[in-house]
Formats: sequence, C-alpha cells, structure tokens
Amino acid sequence: MPVSTIGAPRQLLRRLREVMAERESAQARLDKVAVLIASNMVAEVCSIYLRRRDDSLELFATEGLNPEAVHNTHLKPGEGLVGLIAIQAEPMQFPDAQHHPAFSYRPETGEEIYHSFLGVPILRGGHTIGVLTVQNRTMRQYSDEEVEALQTTAMVLAEMIASGGLGVTEEVSAEPRRDLAARFTGLPISEGVALGHVVLHEPRIVVTRLIAEDVELERRRLAQAIEELTGMIDGMLERGDMARAGEHREVLEAFRMFAHDHGWRRRLDEALLTGLTAEAAVQRVRNDTRARMLRQTDPHARDRLHDIDDLSNRLLRLLSGGAGTAAAGNLPQDAVLIARTMGPAELLDYDRQRLRGLVLEEGGAASHVAIVARALGIAAITQVKGVLDAVEAGDAIIVDAEGGELHVRPTQEVVSAYADKVRFRARRQAQYAALRNVPAVTLDGERIALHINAGLLFDLPHLDQSGADGIGLFRTELQFMISSTFPRLEQQTRLYKAILDTAGDRPVVFRSLDVGGDKVLPFFRASKEENPAIGWRAIRMALDRPALFRTQIRALLRAAHGRELRIMLPMIADVSELKAARALIDREVDILKRHGRPEPKGLMIGAMIEVPALLWQLDRVLPMADFASVGSNDLMQFLFAADRGNMRVSERFDSLNPAGLKALRVIVAAAEKHNVPLTLCGEMAGRPLEAMAIIGLGFRSISMAPASVGPVKAMILSLDAGNLRQRLEELLECTDTSLREDLKRFAAEKGVQI
Repeated sequence: MPVSTIGAPRQLLRRLREVMAERESAQARLDKVAVLIASNMVAEVCSIYLRRRDDSLELFATEGLNPEAVHNTHLKPGEGLVGLIAIQAEPMQFPDAQHHPAFSYRPETGEEIYHSFLGVPILRGGHTIGVLTVQNRTMRQYSDEEVEALQTTAMVLAEMIASGGLGVTEEVSAEPRRDLAARFTGLPISEGVALGHVVLHEPRIVVTRLIAEDVELERRRLAQAIEELTGMIDGMLERGDMARAGEHREVLEAFRMFAHDHGWRRRLDEALLTGLTAEAAVQRVRNDTRARMLRQTDPHARDRLHDIDDLSNRLLRLLSGGAGTAAAGNLPQDAVLIARTMGPAELLDYDRQRLRGLVLEEGGAASHVAIVARALGIAAITQVKGVLDAVEAGDAIIVDAEGGELHVRPTQEVVSAYADKVRFRARRQAQYAALRNVPAVTLDGERIALHINAGLLFDLPHLDQSGADGIGLFRTELQFMISSTFPRLEQQTRLYKAILDTAGDRPVVFRSLDVGGDKVLPFFRASKEENPAIGWRAIRMALDRPALFRTQIRALLRAAHGRELRIMLPMIADVSELKAARALIDREVDILKRHGRPEPKGLMIGAMIEVPALLWQLDRVLPMADFASVGSNDLMQFLFAADRGNMRVSERFDSLNPAGLKALRVIVAAAEKHNVPLTLCGEMAGRPLEAMAIIGLGFRSISMAPASVGPVKAMILSLDAGNLRQRLEELLECTDTSLREDLKRFAAEKGVQI
C-alpha cells in the first residue's frame, strides 16, 4: 500500500475529534473509532483491546471481526500476539500471523482468514493500557508511515480514555500504578506523623487539546518552548544555581543533555507532523521513551525516567502557560506535599496552616528545605524513590516521619493504626508541654541551657511554645535566600529588631551571612566551583565583599540599641579571619558612635568552630572570642570528608563515631581552659541519644530545632551527667566505629529517656 493511501493521519485525527464531540454511548464511539481507523489504514480489520483492572485484555471494539466477540474475548496477560505487544510495549507486525508461535486462536472472532497483522500498544505514562491492531487477508509488510500513523492514533486514544473522553475509565485500568495501596520507605528529616491528601508541588499538566489545527503553528510553539527551557537550564548552570556537586547538579546536567538531544527533538518533530498539538507530541514522545526505559534492566537507564518526566513536565508547563507550583492553588486543609526536590523558599510559599507533611524523592537530612520543614513543624521524609510515579493529586496518604514510612492510599486498617499513633503522639507532646517551664537540670544538678535554632519571623512563637532559654542560632541567610532582591538595610534592621523584641531578656545569637556552597542567593551571581562546600562561602565571602558584611553588621547594631547583641562568625578557618572580621565590626561601631546613634548595651563576637583546622588554633582563637559555637553539621562532614548533601556518603559515618566525639572533647577542654562560653548547634543537639553524648563530653549549652526541645529536656531530667561522663571516657578508648549501641545500652541500664 503506497504511503499516499494512508489517508493522511491528520485527517484521521480530525475525524477522531469529531467522534469525541458526539453525544453517544462509549461503545458507539469506540465502534466508530474502529471503523475510522480501518478505513484510514485501508485495513479489513481494526480492533481495540483495553486492559482491565485484573490485567486481562478485553476486546472492546472491532471493525471486521465477529461483533459477538466484543466483550466476550479476553486474553490473559501475555497471551497471544496482542498480549505479547502489551508486555513488550512496542509495535509489532507479522505478515503471516497465524503461524507465529504466540498466535492464540479464538474461534469466536472469525479472524482465521486474516494473515497480516500490525499491533501497537496504547500507552499511558509508559504503561500499556491497551493494544490497537489492524489486519489484512493478504500477507504484507506494513510501512513505517503506517506504523507511525497507528502509534499516533493509539496515543490519542490513550489520552481520550484517561480523560474520560470515551467514557470507559471505570472499566479499564488507565493508570495501572496509581490505584492500589502502596508503601514506601524513606529518611526522616522532620519528625511527626501526618494523615492527609496528596498535593503535587509541580502539578501534572493534563493534555486536553490533542489534535492540531495548524501544524506549522504547533512547530513554532514547540520550538519557542524548547528554546526557553534550554535557556533556563543553561542559565541556572552558568549562574551557579544548584552548582554544588551532587544530586541537584546531576539533575540539571541530565535535563540539559535531554533538552539538547537531537534525537529527542527529531522525535518531537515527527510526532508533530502526524497532526498532534505541541503538548500531545511531548506526551507521545514521553510515553514511548518511558515504555522503552521501563523495560530495560540497566538501573541507571531506569533512573533516567525521572529526568524524562521532569523535562516533559517542565516543557508542558511552558507550553500551557502554567509554569507555577501548587502553592498558588487552593490547598486542602490537610495537604501533604510531594516533590522530587525543593528549595527552602519554595516550601515557604505554601500556606502553613494547611500544610501537614512533605515527601521528597531526593535530598539529605541536613538540606535547607529540611531545616525549614522542622521549623514549620511538619512531618517530612526524603529519599522516597519512585513516589511521584505512584501518586495522584488528592490521594489519601500517611507520612510517618518517625519510622520513615509512607503509605499511599492506605487501607482502613492502616488508617486506624496511625490514628492511634497520632493520638499517642499528641499525649506524648502534652507531656513535653508540661515540662515547658521546668528547668533542664540533670539528676546530679547540672543545668543545661536549651536554645532553639531559627531563621525567619515565623520561628519566633516557638521560643515561648518550647520553653527554650533563647535562640542559640539565628540563620540570617534564610531571609536572603527567600528574597528575590538583596534585602536593604532597613529591611534587615526591621527583622533583627523584631527578633530581639520577641526574645526579650533571652539571648539571641545572630550568625552573620553564611551563603555560598549549597546556599545560593537567587539575586547573586556566583562563579562555578568544583568543591563549593569548601569554597568561597561564609566568612570568606564576607571578607572579600566587605560591603555586604558591613551592611548586615550596621543593621544588627541599629536593631540592638540598648540591648545585648551577639554576633557569630561562620566558617572561621584561621585566626586571621576572626581578626579581620572583628576589625570590620569595630569600624561599624565607631561609625555608630560618631553619628550619635544608640549603641547596643553589650557586644559579643563569637567564632563558629566547624573547620577542623581550627582545632589546632583554639589557644589563639578562643582568647579573641567572647563565645564559641560548634557547628556540628559542617564539622562532622569536614572531619570525615563526607558531603552531608550526598546520600551516598552522608550516612557512611556515624555522628557518634569516637573520632568525632574526641574532636568535640578537645573543644570543650579548650573552652574550659580559656573560660569561653560554648554552645553546640546542629543535628546532633536535637536527637536525645546524641544530645546525651554531647552532655557527657561536657557541653552545657546546646541549640536545636524547636520540636526537639521537649524530648531532649525529658532525657536530661532522667540523666546523671557525671555517671555518663565516666562511662563515656571509657568508651572513647574503644576501637568501635560507633558508640551508638553502647550509649543505648547505658540509657537502658540507667533509665535515661531517649
């Protein structure tokens, strides 16, 4: 059959659109579709098989076979040529079908007189939801153009079925992986249990306009969207957004690879030429590519499925003009946000009154979105691989960020069990609340100061709610990270004043701007670095760009007039950096005095101990500091050369490794020697077992997420610190790689609540 007799796929698509608009039963419309395809393909038979929810394939419509076979012919998974195509998820043709080993003879169809057979899968999301076939009596080879035309028609059928356009979605499995209960495991990043409903951070675009009116117009639309997409990706990489080596940069690099791939663009153009809209062409190529990759055994190739989906979704959003996130929409009262990855500013866009939980496919426990999730007090887990493939907006979901479990579309039994767990957790929280005004004093009389970490105004109510002694770490960079422009002096001053006003007589430690590395400012052009975590960041950037540093210091001094001001300097690696920073601060104080402005009642400058090199300079640094804070997150990642944002290595070394604990013991001894107040900030402080070890080493001031204050205080009230210190001294001399189990045994023996 010459190509010219295919009848132009565009004409067939137009006729399909007319059928969709007719007010007839689902069966009548399917019957008409079969007639149209047979006529267009000059085929004597056209049959439509759809997958039912039991995975069998049922003949739903036919032109040419016995009408009595419709709804009476069922094929088991993998049975016959139709079943083979469904499993392989790729087009197949057979010039003499009856002699193929997989041929399944069904006498009720009357198909024994037909020899040539062409079948294509009806794909949705890369999964087979049906098979579309044509047959002829003569033995013949179908052309590539005919195969392409049938594939395009199958794609349109899939979208019509999934959208309800053919009225059969209740009978068939249009979304085979999103209709059953599913359980996932992940890494908890913010404790809690949340029962709610799924909200997709980047909503899927539903393609409703499938058939093009003007093919050339669609080609121009697609070319413009691709250019915008590639420009956006290239721009992010060049500016340094997500420049830190690791998962985020790998995602962007994969996006760029696919976006610039000539084969991908060629397939899109071929799909357009069959008469599809730009959106439908993207969907068609995505379906075909996903189907191919789903059946590969190479795990790396299967991992690229996410990149295909992300890239296609971004392109669809550009084409549809809906490039925003779900934050702009109406959230349910119990929203659980699902995303591949997310920045802290994006999470803060959501209505905090409606947000119950967060689930990420990628990201580490020490990432900045994790910090914000803990500040919001929402249950959150990360490293939940494949969850985006398994959920739909509105699905019931349970986030167990204590056990690291996620339940999608849970059974009633699971819901009941977690409802009990939520009630138990509420009772436990009530017990912690009862301790709010109880001083954190160990059984042997050691007073432990418990502070909270904060970074934004909405953190401040946690100060009273938790009963904390103050703010041990205020991350000033979060204000910068969520702003589209550099916060001016007046803006910074207002924020810092509000924080000091709320804290009252309780101390607040402001960490000076700690950006760079994995903390990229949206308005700041940063150069690409091979190792940004140990590159141009924090105090290094402040000293090289003193105007930024001085503006912040000026704002802090103005906000603190008449009150005590504590400023902590991050990432100090050499005593000279502390000297240089103090000189800049002294200069701003002198300017304040010359202009007759009110001064702080007292000014304390602290050094953050997080770079291992400082361990051998403590006798020089501490006499120059009014206080010191250990940044345990960075100190541990630098000690073990394990990037805390890289999941392949971040969990490789336990924070209770004797080497890390010995480094902390050295710092405690030096601080005691020089009589310098010492605090530890970081993830270790917020976990009862780790906090117990820290107190055993001699720390008497720690700072943590607000939700951790209650559990840590309960641990302290049941602890004999002197007893622990003696046991810890013995344990530190052991050869184990972790003291975790030893410390658990100690807690169990002594009745310490961990």
